[in-house]
Amino acid sequence: MNSLLLAAAVAMVVRSLAAARLDRWNLGAPVVMVLAGVVVGLLNENSIAPVLNTEAVQHAAEIILAVLLFVDATELRGGRLWGGYPGLAARVLLIALPVSLGLAALLGWLLFPGLPWAVLLLIAGVTVPTDFAPAERLVRDRSLSMRVRSVLNVESGYNDGIISPLFLFALILAGDQTQQRTPLDALATVVPFAVKAIVVGVVLGTLLGWLMDRAHQAGWLTGQSGRVAVLLAPLLTFTATVAIDGNGFVASFVAGVAFRYVHRLRKARRVHDGRADRAEIRADAVNKDFILLEDVTTLLTMTMWFVVGIAAVLVYSLGISWQVALFCLAVLTVIRMVPVALSLVGSRMSGRERLLVGALGPRGTTSIVFGLLAFNRLPEGTAADTILVITVTCVLGSVVLHGMGAKPMTLLVPQKGS
Repeated sequence: MNSLLLAAAVAMVVRSLAAARLDRWNLGAPVVMVLAGVVVGLLNENSIAPVLNTEAVQHAAEIILAVLLFVDATELRGGRLWGGYPGLAARVLLIALPVSLGLAALLGWLLFPGLPWAVLLLIAGVTVPTDFAPAERLVRDRSLSMRVRSVLNVESGYNDGIISPLFLFALILAGDQTQQRTPLDALATVVPFAVKAIVVGVVLGTLLGWLMDRAHQAGWLTGQSGRVAVLLAPLLTFTATVAIDGNGFVASFVAGVAFRYVHRLRKARRVHDGRADRAEIRADAVNKDFILLEDVTTLLTMTMWFVVGIAAVLVYSLGISWQVALFCLAVLTVIRMVPVALSLVGSRMSGRERLLVGALGPRGTTSIVFGLLAFNRLPEGTAADTILVITVTCVLGSVVLHGMGAKPMTLLVPQKGS
């Protein structure tokens, strides 16, 4: 374990020192960290499965996911909870996302008939949510219209939070370790988890946002202490929720939404009351309080890509069947593009914009963590191995398709217009 941590740290330092040059060569952090993980995995091939299947890795993945969910809920641009085009975002999240989950589960049933339907739901939950870690510059690419960037940004921020309750339900139903439960048993477990999570998330997110504002007004808050407080928010929310048997993932996401709303609302009120000027709000547009959290999140994300590289060696030894390859290709393309296109019929988006919203759906850290949690918590066997193979194949395919091949897709979009 120590050698793996050392190798990961070295790879991160090298990537950080050469980030600008590597970005110009289109070698983002995911590509570099995956390659480093593959090298380390080849040197430690016999110890990969035991390391991945440990309680320490499970807890680390849970904390990373909690932080990522909080960050996703707080970093939406445009100053609105649903972005600049809420109607379009709602179509993608509330229509296209459920349809994509259903189609992914159905295709899994056709290609992997031996797997229980709960495991197929898990696979859908792992492979459907989008994350811009493999292609983070896309949502800032000015060659994309504002509508496309806004919808993609809101979707990637909210879809993992929406899917996490379904993921937990499927995980319990599929047999978390040695337990086998009926759908009613699993639902009876998940619903109280979710209710507690929503309550804790709203209360803690709102309270922390209010307390930070009061501390700022009283002059108690320094720049550094504010950043530390924001960093601790998802950790506090997750651990507090788990302590009362709630869903820490949902709580972290809800807390992020509530915290961001209160954080911006209080600042807006200070402008209205004359206690702050608009320059302060504009300066805060870069989210100074969130800088440390974003940096730590970048570090955690790089760690997950390193793990993918290591897991890729194990996946290669297990073998990638044609069913897995076909499933991942379909999930990354038609299973996303068709529901997105249908959900946007009759909207203000042009045909090219609809095509790009469907085509630009990278899979990244969320899929990695969901897949790792499923592999770790399910009993050893075909189901766990299949999920790991699909996870690694899907995210690596997304790195190629969306990380390296995304730029040519953007040429389909008009340079101007919103």
